[in-house]
Amino acid sequence: MKAHDGMYIGGQWRPAAAPDTIAVVNPADEQIIAHVPAGTAEDVDAAVRAARAAFPVWAATAPAERARCLAALRDELGRRTEEIAETVTAELGAPPALARSVHAGLPVMVAGSYAELAGSYAFEEKIGNSTVLMEPVGVVGAITPWNYPLHQIVAKVAPALATGCTVVLKPAEDTPLTAQLFAEAVGAAGVPAGVFNLVTGLGPVAGQALAEHEGVDLVSFTGSTAVGRRIGATAGGAIKRVALELGGKSANVILPSADLAKAVNVGVANVMSNSGQTCSAWTRMLVHRDRYDEAVELAAAAVAKYVPGERVGPLVNAKQQERVRGYIAKGIAEGARLVAGGPDAPLESGYYVSPTVFADVTADMTIAQEEIFGPVLSLMKYDDEEDALAIANGTVYGLAGAVWAGDDAEAVAFARRMDTGQVDVNGGRFNPLAPFGGYKQSGVGRELGPHGLAEYLQTKSLQF
Repeated sequence: MKAHDGMYIGGQWRPAAAPDTIAVVNPADEQIIAHVPAGTAEDVDAAVRAARAAFPVWAATAPAERARCLAALRDELGRRTEEIAETVTAELGAPPALARSVHAGLPVMVAGSYAELAGSYAFEEKIGNSTVLMEPVGVVGAITPWNYPLHQIVAKVAPALATGCTVVLKPAEDTPLTAQLFAEAVGAAGVPAGVFNLVTGLGPVAGQALAEHEGVDLVSFTGSTAVGRRIGATAGGAIKRVALELGGKSANVILPSADLAKAVNVGVANVMSNSGQTCSAWTRMLVHRDRYDEAVELAAAAVAKYVPGERVGPLVNAKQQERVRGYIAKGIAEGARLVAGGPDAPLESGYYVSPTVFADVTADMTIAQEEIFGPVLSLMKYDDEEDALAIANGTVYGLAGAVWAGDDAEAVAFARRMDTGQVDVNGGRFNPLAPFGGYKQSGVGRELGPHGLAEYLQTKSLQF
């Protein structure tokens, strides 16, 4: 795979400060496909300085011009669809169809949504005798994960640029090639030098340096709750803004009146997509005890269609593979009934995990409380709606969820009582303008749409 041996800083590729590199591994066959620079605090400092230098002019640039740059970026990403998809397949292991439709396609949609918002958002309003200005926060340090590498980059960088902020991106070390392709697209789109900067590197080195840098005004991080806590503590000490999109343990609540077969099949597909490496996946399926056995049979039949190496790709690395297999073993040890899959590796090479379904999972089990981040579904039974609500809300997370019922009104009534940031009602389709983010330990702030744009703004009032 093509890889740059430098950092994208100030509108050009520059040599890294140190010679150390990171090996990029294809998780499907465990072969090294490229090397990228292992950035240091010195690289981060150079990138932040470039972003700071570019900020005054970019912040003063008319929203219509920022919108034009974002539209050009959207078009550049669209032209690179096949290259992006091939790169995501190589460094993440995503099946080609998923890589093309979701990993390459979704970011184009999101970039386009922010191109439109940049040109239409009300950056000023009159309130009585005051004019209220919405101004860019400043330099944004964006730290992104590996599970949706390009989507997470665009979900942070596009709204930041739309508001007039400048950005330093530190992508996940497992998927840096996609980030380098994004940097190429930024340059081709005519985004001014220094407005966007890229530093590849390890989280504890480059990521920490970016979060701690005094020249960064806001840190936007997507990843584990444990790392999010550390970033939040660091930012708090510096009185620095943060946006944190963290873990999830989302409930898929199937009410008695629902179309059970549809709800179960869509629920299984949701968990198995992206090899289960989705923070918002509905990993807990809640079914009334009167229809529970039927749901277990439907889930077992549905998951049999997800064949490792075909519809289900590998996990991102060996560490993640062992982590997920460990959770499966713990589920068995704690008394959950294994319906499909198991801890054994399904293929001789690659970081694959068998798509796994557990039944008879209770709320006190580890697999019902902790985020697994793999293709593992837990079926749980409930007695009535109050019991279902207690189970659904009974974790430290609150990122997403789903409710199924015979009509939307019944589902919405239940969804209103769920402690979570986003709920799909009867299979509601994805909306790129709807806010995405969590309650409780699932994070702080929102991404996507106008609510995502607002994260990068601060407020000033002028009195007349």
